[in-house]
Amino acid sequence: MSLDVEVVPDPRGKRALDVGLASIALVVTAPLWVLAVIAARAQGRGPVFYRQQRWGRAGAPFTVRKFRTMTPSLGPIEPASVADPRVTPIGAVLRRSGLDELPQLLAILKGEMSFVGPRPLAIDEVVRDPGGTVTRYEVIPGFVERLAVRPGLTGPTTIYLPKDAPPAEKFARDLEYIQSCTFWGDVKLILLSIWISLRGRWEDRAPKL
Repeated sequence: MSLDVEVVPDPRGKRALDVGLASIALVVTAPLWVLAVIAARAQGRGPVFYRQQRWGRAGAPFTVRKFRTMTPSLGPIEPASVADPRVTPIGAVLRRSGLDELPQLLAILKGEMSFVGPRPLAIDEVVRDPGGTVTRYEVIPGFVERLAVRPGLTGPTTIYLPKDAPPAEKFARDLEYIQSCTFWGDVKLILLSIWISLRGRWEDRAPKL
């Protein structure tokens, strides 16, 4: 699919915030990486890291790496849902705390992602519309426009909308963020995300803050 994306410049200080905070976070969370690797290994057979091609800024594909939280599957790529049966018991702990996302700090340092932005969507992922019909993200209004910025580790959509919210609703919230994002707005969203991680509430969205 050919994408015509008009890239939106970063707010002043956004990239510096990403690089500085990711560098600090990698040092501070080093012991948690060890625990996450042990937890991923304890899930049984399968790789420690989950790798997937996702849509990046301007539609450029990049590889997302996360600690594996699900049983390996050979079926079509589908987004995780609430109480998804593919999630392992240990994987559920990693997901609630957000520890499965730690490898994405490297993508932030490389400039493929930002701390705050629309969540990176999997290429070739299939979703269902409100009527239950299988479709792809690319045909949903707002998909192309949300590629104007770097995808984020967190953001208003990730924090405030339920995991199973319709893609069109998520995309609308993403576009609101793109149109109004500021440096201090990003700082607030990062602090909220840290609070949710400390409480282990990521799988309870929308969170009760």
